[in-house]
This record gives sequence, structure tokens and C-alpha cells, in this order.
Amino acid sequence: MMWGYGMSGWAWGFGVLVVIGVVILVIVLVRMLATPRPTPPPTLPGAAPSPKQILDERYARGELTTEEYRERLAALGLGS
Repeated sequence: MMWGYGMSGWAWGFGVLVVIGVVILVIVLVRMLATPRPTPPPTLPGAAPSPKQILDERYARGELTTEEYRERLAALGLGS
């Protein structure tokens, strides 16, 4: 027998655990990056949205043309 050469059973077991840990870490990171994160609400729950937020949302949905959006912003005194 040759003692002191190669890896003992304990070292192999530790190496396997390290590899398993790295694989699990990579899987968790990939899943975290691939999962879409929910966007926070524009206002706090129970709080009414501001007139500009309402206009912005309607413009984003296509309910208002650019001209209508600018006119309503000007009417509210918010500029363009």
C-alpha cells in the first residue's frame, strides 16, 4: 500500500459536495435571473393616482393621441 498518494475518501466526498453546491448555486442564480419580477404599483395601495399618472397611463394604452395628451397636460398646468 502507498499511503499519502492520491485523495482519501474524505477528500473525494468533500469535492463532490463542493461540485454539488456550485451546481445548485448556478441553478438558483439562473432561475432568479430568468423569473420576471413584478413591477411595483404606481401608487401606494389606497392612494388615488395623480392626474399626470392617469394621463400617462391613458397615453401608454393608446387612448389619447400625442396632441390630446399635450393639451391635457397644458390644461392641468403641467406643461408638455
